[in-house]
Amino acid sequence: MFSKYDVIVVGAGHAGCEAAAAAANLGSKVLLITMNMQTIAQMSCNPAMGGIAKGQIVREIDAMGGYSGIVTDLSTIQFRMLNLSKGPAMWSPRAQNDRMLFATKWREMLENTPNVDFYQDMVKSIIIKNNKACGVITGLGHEIASESVVVTSGTFLNGIIHIGEKQFGGGRVAEKAATGITEQLVEFGFESDRLKTGTPPRVDGRSLDYTKMEEQKGDEHIVGFSYTNTTKVKPEDQRSCFITYTNQTVHDLLKTGFDRSPMYQGRIEGVGPRYCPSIEDKISRFADRDRHQLFVEPEGWNTVEIYVNGFSTSLPEDVQNKALRQVPGFEKCKIFRPGYAIEYDYFMPTQLNHALETKLVSNLFFAGQINGTTGYEEAACQGLIAGINAHQKAKHLEPFILKRSDAYIGVLVDDLINKGTDEPYRMFTSRAEYRTLLRQDNADLRLTERSHQLGLASADRMRAVDVKRTEVATVKNMLKELSIDPEDLNTYFEEIQSASVTEKQKAAKIILRPNVSLESLSKLVPTLKEKLEGISKEAVEQAEIQIKYERYIEKEQQLVDKMSELESMRIPETFDYTKLNALSNEAVQKLKKIKPATLGQASRVSGVNPSDIQILMVYMGR
Repeated sequence: MFSKYDVIVVGAGHAGCEAAAAAANLGSKVLLITMNMQTIAQMSCNPAMGGIAKGQIVREIDAMGGYSGIVTDLSTIQFRMLNLSKGPAMWSPRAQNDRMLFATKWREMLENTPNVDFYQDMVKSIIIKNNKACGVITGLGHEIASESVVVTSGTFLNGIIHIGEKQFGGGRVAEKAATGITEQLVEFGFESDRLKTGTPPRVDGRSLDYTKMEEQKGDEHIVGFSYTNTTKVKPEDQRSCFITYTNQTVHDLLKTGFDRSPMYQGRIEGVGPRYCPSIEDKISRFADRDRHQLFVEPEGWNTVEIYVNGFSTSLPEDVQNKALRQVPGFEKCKIFRPGYAIEYDYFMPTQLNHALETKLVSNLFFAGQINGTTGYEEAACQGLIAGINAHQKAKHLEPFILKRSDAYIGVLVDDLINKGTDEPYRMFTSRAEYRTLLRQDNADLRLTERSHQLGLASADRMRAVDVKRTEVATVKNMLKELSIDPEDLNTYFEEIQSASVTEKQKAAKIILRPNVSLESLSKLVPTLKEKLEGISKEAVEQAEIQIKYERYIEKEQQLVDKMSELESMRIPETFDYTKLNALSNEAVQKLKKIKPATLGQASRVSGVNPSDIQILMVYMGR
């Protein structure tokens, strides 16, 4: 019934979809197996993509030829660029999406991707021969052979759903859990544990009073996520979100359900996400706070369903209902579906290498929540990397690795495999030490060429990057050469409370001043405006950022160059750390477990000190 595949992808969530697309577009014959063909690319939690650091990840996926950015733009109902009051390294795009349209567009793109086959079934085990993954066995008993396997099981591995005192098996509400894979891999020697996540109630938007809430509109200028010319939502067509708050009455009502809470009664063993706690967790941990912010988010263009962001809970349904009705604007709210918590299996990601291939079984790759992460964006970028490397392994090619200085994706993978995680891992800008280099505006300049050389990013994408580079260089050179008269500047400087000048100034020097933007300056100087005509807004912005932050960028690049010396010093896979008596016992244990490929990687292993690295460096030098 089934021919042999190059790559089998298990699970069709955000990680699975990106993995299947990447491997197929590189030329592999791919089978995407999902337990439900109707829930491909389901937005299981909030109907949104991007946000702080997550937006950078989506732009990186897009720059490399992944689909998440395009699908997000095609289904956006509201767009906002966050952190614009801060420097460009902190700017983060975020989109509110039509949940159903998002999934529809993903499926359409996959169905239009050559080399992708689909099959609806549960995978109960991996076929492993001579410590190599060779295919899968499904619940219907099919043995399907492949060169490599990517497991993207999300929250489905032995998933248990909790609502108050009720609990039942499931990977999502109304969807059954997946069984078999955990038990097989644990028996093989893998280390597994449990994590928890949760979701808030969905309510009927017709039952809400929006006059009691703060309206949150989208941006007037829509940047979007994709570097392609994908159609983006028009500013005037965007749907508004709204903000409201809990209060002490809400908190007191929620507390009445604590004696029936699965979290407080010990029925939930898994650790939940630190940065997205349940509402009951918030009122316990932050007892001094008399209110918590709630974001009232529409689920799409043509639905009245509302996502109550910030009210994630697993309390009994009657308690959820009573408490919600005390929130301003929610006095008459009707619940479509109660919030719930879900526990699931994950595998400690220290059992992977940088290609997201398991160390115990070759040709077996893990991506997404199976690695302990939380969030669509974190899952999607892992899927991209795992899909690329599953193809590379199937075709006997070198692995594709992104370093910490290359991308947020590189930071995420490096964090996971070196430090592991005992709670759901979420990306933040603070996790990236080179965030001045890893901005959302330059992901195409950083990654598209590398991906094009690999065979993933298209020729059209590469041409667009070449044009952008040329335009940026043209603008930068022009700004360094163009002198502007004082009379064209001083009125403007007075408006922005900046010191006046008495002689001509180079345009590049002027835009170094705080509060001076190239856009506002060009409105005052006809010559400058004329020279910028015909050049894309993105190239002009990029040139301005590169000039304004040149010193900071150079300084960070020096740090990267310095660190690359450690990255170039390779450690043999069979290296015996016990021979070095000067190493601490903890360092020996951690290094033996992680088996870092380079001194740079060894320096980032939790429990390994700078003195241990110095000892290794001296020994390697010998």
